[in-house]
Amino acid sequence: MFKRRDQRPWLRWFSEVLWPRGGWVRAATYVKHRMRRLPGSPEEIARGIFAGAFTVFTPFFGFHFPIAAVLAKLMRGSMLAAILATFLGNPLTYLPIAYISLQTGHFILGSDPRGEVDASLFQKFAGAAGDLWHNFKAMFTPERAHWTALEQFYDDVFFPYMVGCLIPGVICGALCYAISLPLIRTYQKRRAIKLQQKMDKLRSQAGAAE
Repeated sequence: MFKRRDQRPWLRWFSEVLWPRGGWVRAATYVKHRMRRLPGSPEEIARGIFAGAFTVFTPFFGFHFPIAAVLAKLMRGSMLAAILATFLGNPLTYLPIAYISLQTGHFILGSDPRGEVDASLFQKFAGAAGDLWHNFKAMFTPERAHWTALEQFYDDVFFPYMVGCLIPGVICGALCYAISLPLIRTYQKRRAIKLQQKMDKLRSQAGAAE
């Protein structure tokens, strides 16, 4: 008998996003090993990590990879390290990140924190998405575009989020830079020593064979 083909690939993709195969611990371990083996100086890699860690606090979901890469390029850091560092943002961390950024933004702007992370926030996301879809269809139909939900979303969520992400994003990026720089330096020195020991051993074996 033939195996029934999965008719819901989007569901499988969504479950992988929420909980990757092997769990988040295994995913974090993979990112850590890849980070160690990146080319470049420790300073370049650490600057890339700063860029990626900062980017996950921004409200530009879906564009974190290119934003982190561009920011790392401007900082003369490792773009690969920046992209890997964006994995700090995941379904387990986005909720507290959003809460901190929104509350900080409302505090800076002196506005009413109505965009706090609760049911109303998700309703505003849904309303903004509904307006976008309606306005797209209105381009091809006689219907008029709606902007009310989008304006409310911008005022209550997006703009405070964008302003509020700066301080916690810089703090998180600076902490990741300060932690990763000595670790990367130590790892690269140990790796260089091991490689030199292997080369010396091969030379000694070749000399003995002659």
